[in-house]
Order: sequence, then structure tokens, then C-alpha cells
Amino acid sequence: MKSRKGFTLVELMVVILIVGILAAVAIPLMQGRINKAKWSEANATAGTIRTAVRAYAAETSTATAATLSGALSVVATQTKLGFIASDLEGTYFTAANYVITSVNATGIAVVTVTATKADAPTGGPYILAVDGTWSP
Repeated sequence: MKSRKGFTLVELMVVILIVGILAAVAIPLMQGRINKAKWSEANATAGTIRTAVRAYAAETSTATAATLSGALSVVATQTKLGFIASDLEGTYFTAANYVITSVNATGIAVVTVTATKADAPTGGPYILAVDGTWSP
């Protein structure tokens, strides 16, 4: 008799079940990593904006810097801070996602970042505090 080589249907189904379980565990973990990457990008860009506001306040005056409040999609605001449109473009966020909420007496800006994509964590907006933490 010839011996047959190959897998039985039961063996193949067990392998498919194991792959399915691994995928069910891995997908939520990867989604969490993607969300962290998104907000790391937002944090870096918001920090750059805050640094530019402090530099602008040092060069002009804090009272003048207080007039910067508003959306970063406004070309006049970008020009005052020394940005060009592509400086604020990232993988997940654009200039329209960043708003300078306020500038205090020492030139420290509060930057609000709004997630507009459906896959952003809990939607937003998030506010970057002076100590670098985010609050919804």
C-alpha cells in the first residue's frame, strides 16, 4: 500500500483556530501602539508650536504673543511663528488640528489638538498642559 502524506482536516482546523486566536490577541495590541504613535506625533508638533510661541514672545512681547490665539491653519499665524504649511503636516494630523488656546503672561501657550479621524483614541480634543501631559 502507498502511504499518504499530508494533513488531515482536523489538523488543518486546529492550525486555523490557533492562528485566529493569535490574530484576535495581536490586533488590539497593535491598535494601541498605533494610537500611541498618533499622539506622540501630536505631542511633538504641539511642543514645537509652544517653543515657537515662547520665542515669538521673547522677540516681541508677551502681550503681542497673546494675540496668537487661534487656529494654526491661519497663514498669518504660521508666518508670525516662522512655520510654513508643510511644517505642521504629519502622518495623522494637519495644521487644522492644532489651535493655540491661550498664551499666558510668561509666553507659555496652551495648545489644543483635535483628532478628526474616526480611528483616533476617544476622539479628542486633547489639551497639552505646561508640564507636557495631555488632558481630554
